[in-house]
Amino acid sequence: MGAIAFDTAGGTIANVPPKLRELEARLRKVGFVRQAAKGSHRKWIHPSGKLVVISGNEGDDAKKYQENLVEEAVAAVTRASKSR
Repeated sequence: MGAIAFDTAGGTIANVPPKLRELEARLRKVGFVRQAAKGSHRKWIHPSGKLVVISGNEGDDAKKYQENLVEEAVAAVTRASKSR
């Protein structure tokens, strides 16, 4: 999940989206391996066959759909490993 940023001047709180490298670290942690891809696209594949493609540079802020994609992939792989 993204970090929370505090604006001390205005007292506002904003959610800061995670970087793409943080999403990729989550994938790596549950066993995904990076495969070759073209351009700014990176393919992550799990030994179970689950595939996730992430586009953008590693330092870019993640879009909400990318966060959801990674969360769903991690959950699916975690559920599959628990059911064995």
